[in-house]
Amino acid sequence: MDIAKMSITEIRTAVEKLDELSKDFLSLLAEDPRKGVRELARQLENRLAHQEKLAARWAEMSQYERTLWQEGARYIFGIDEVGRGPLAGPVVACAVCLPPDFYLPGLNDSKKVPEAMRTAFYEVIKREALAIGTGIVSAERIDQINILEATKEAMRLAIDSASLPPDVCLIDAVRLPDLPCRQIPIIGGDGKSISIAAASIVAKVTRDRLMQEYATEYPAYGFDKNAGYGTAEHLRAIQQFGPSPIHRYSFTGVKEWA
Repeated sequence: MDIAKMSITEIRTAVEKLDELSKDFLSLLAEDPRKGVRELARQLENRLAHQEKLAARWAEMSQYERTLWQEGARYIFGIDEVGRGPLAGPVVACAVCLPPDFYLPGLNDSKKVPEAMRTAFYEVIKREALAIGTGIVSAERIDQINILEATKEAMRLAIDSASLPPDVCLIDAVRLPDLPCRQIPIIGGDGKSISIAAASIVAKVTRDRLMQEYATEYPAYGFDKNAGYGTAEHLRAIQQFGPSPIHRYSFTGVKEWA
């Protein structure tokens, strides 16, 4: 590629077709006498630095999985839940088993991923995961057994509904009783394990979509905006209309108005 004979538009087009940007190539662009080419070099250097940062983060977050694969584990599941804190709606847990060659830079705890990216990640994970299981425990059940036990129940349902048997379960902060495989609870696991982060994404999108459906059924509470969490608007609606059938009647902010 003879940069000197190419227009800036031609260089941009050629760059987009490259599978990988080399630092030598970027240096060549940076030394070009044309200001537009040098600006392109700066933009590409920033992009490359961002890609390298994401790759390093991926390597860090996949340490648990790589170690377990090297030890011979085949089906490593990440387990996470969404919905422990809301005043309404279910708690949703997901179990996700990723293939060893899976790569999704930017994957992280669902709370730290913008909604549009979270939805895109959800589609990739659903398409490429070896297995996914989902467990949903209702608000009524949460009131019966408390939110911690409901979380564990949802996680176990997720594991049991997956199409593959787990060799190891990496679980965000929780230890499950009577699990027929090795389990590794990880505090803050959705930011330390790619499998748990993937489970976090799937659980979050799944629950958000459920709450959007509930918003149609119970429009007074703004579930499509608050996902059942105790926003000021949501609390005012509970006070005005009373709790709905999907509210958690054992929770402060709801039980006072039941």
